[in-house]
Amino acid sequence: MELAEMIKIARGEKEADILLKNAKVINVFSGEIHEANVAIAGERVVGLGDYKAKEEIDLKGNHLCPGFIDGHVHIESSMVRIPEFARAVVPHGTTSVVIDPHEIANVLGLDGIRYMLESSKHNPMNVYMMVSSCVPATEMETTGSRLIATDLSPLLGEEWVLGLAEMMNYPGVINCEPEVLEKIKVAEDKRIDGHAPRLSGKDLNAYISAGIRSDHECTTLEEAREKLRLGMYILIREGTTTRNLEAIIPLVKPKNSRRCFFVTDDRTPATLIEEGHIDSMIKKAIRLGLDPITVIQMATINTAEYFGLRDLGAIAPGYRADLVVFDNFEDFKILLVFRNGKLVAKDGELLPLEEKPHEIVLRSSVNVKWLVCEDFKIQAKAKKAKVIGIVPDQIVTRKLVEEVKIEGGMAVSDPERDILKLAVIERHRASGRMGLGFVKGFGLKRGAIASSVAHDSHNIIVVGTNDEDMLTATGEIVRMQGGLVAVLDGEAISRLPLPIAGLMSDLPLEEVRKKVDKLNEVACDELGCTIHDPFMTMSFLALPVIPELKLTDKGLVDVTNFKFVPLFEV
Repeated sequence: MELAEMIKIARGEKEADILLKNAKVINVFSGEIHEANVAIAGERVVGLGDYKAKEEIDLKGNHLCPGFIDGHVHIESSMVRIPEFARAVVPHGTTSVVIDPHEIANVLGLDGIRYMLESSKHNPMNVYMMVSSCVPATEMETTGSRLIATDLSPLLGEEWVLGLAEMMNYPGVINCEPEVLEKIKVAEDKRIDGHAPRLSGKDLNAYISAGIRSDHECTTLEEAREKLRLGMYILIREGTTTRNLEAIIPLVKPKNSRRCFFVTDDRTPATLIEEGHIDSMIKKAIRLGLDPITVIQMATINTAEYFGLRDLGAIAPGYRADLVVFDNFEDFKILLVFRNGKLVAKDGELLPLEEKPHEIVLRSSVNVKWLVCEDFKIQAKAKKAKVIGIVPDQIVTRKLVEEVKIEGGMAVSDPERDILKLAVIERHRASGRMGLGFVKGFGLKRGAIASSVAHDSHNIIVVGTNDEDMLTATGEIVRMQGGLVAVLDGEAISRLPLPIAGLMSDLPLEEVRKKVDKLNEVACDELGCTIHDPFMTMSFLALPVIPELKLTDKGLVDVTNFKFVPLFEV
């Protein structure tokens, strides 16, 4: 719309397109709720007051607030494409997300990032991007790509790219590693997000001095308070596994609330369907006693202002008409959602949109050297071995030393004592590299489970009671070009193909959720697993930045000391 045209409509000289009447407007600037009519012209709010419009919608005293913004999310964790993710979250009031394509970037590099940018077009929500800073996350695993500062620099000039995503390599920052500092330098006029769990004192000072301005890894009130005092924005996270809202919310006070906002980081299909998105965080924060207007600010204007999104996050003249209508703060039922002045969702359902299909071709991402059963054998070099100990409902593990079962000079799985074989197989370059070890805590009595989702490099990971089923499970992952599978007696009895980078499905969210539920059910009921979400647990066993003991394709990693260690205790 021409500027002059907008001004004339705002003055009341011409009709607006839509007038939202009888609204209780949540004003994130004045911190109050007041009754008003809201006039929309094109994609923008043009005024509050009495206007004539081509269409009038009576909100009947319901609340009207800005569209919600998720300040940090890995959409790959939902295991669906961006359009399907939008279908899930927009009816919950989310009109903007800031994504970090870290997972797909570690598999496909710049091709993966471009795929996410292209997939973001023609959706009923705004998709902004922070480019991934740590590809690979570490040198202790084989990844599908390596991105350096000169790779990231052109992306930082893109319209929808806001800055540099979570700088996970905080040791690289505080130890002045040249490659890490180069990435910070090319992004220094943009936002740089942080990721520094438990970093404190002078090391934290050094980290922030590099220009890193936020953190979403606070798990305690004390940690969040220290980072807030040193100038960081506190991104309060409530994902599927990592839930920090209840611990951090006491930090938020009237004098500091504008430095805090909401992120989901990682949410599975089940969480999105059962709990929702940012709206679930709003409801929980209000239940925990936070002022409702403050909570709405944290879900809208705070996030917009941090990222420099100057026309988002508020209901005021000139701001984009991304709006949410809900009933009350007790039930918080989302009734209507507008994006760019158009109604896109009603009563929990996304409205039909004009399809604008565009084909995006990705290369194969599952490339594995031909394997045989002998590849999974472990020659016993001693009676005792280091074993990864599962901690229920956590991504941290324990470093155990256990006597292993030996048959014919080979260390084998011992289901009776819940000591199972674990393998991580390089799947990007068909190198044949494989890490072998043992894990305790799954409880499998039969068969094997495998996945191509294994943070952060996403090699194939397999847990099994015998080598034959582990081989079958690996072969099924290759055949599907990525996915999740449960195997019993040489047969795949449940599976979920993830053909997009071995991370995402082309199915609807509900179908993905059903298949994941079925996989977990089969793993527990038919294979004997004793943990409720074995595939999620398994996906973090190859992450060598979370203590204490992890396995990558390169070997067993003592994360506490950040070094490879031998499997056997000689």
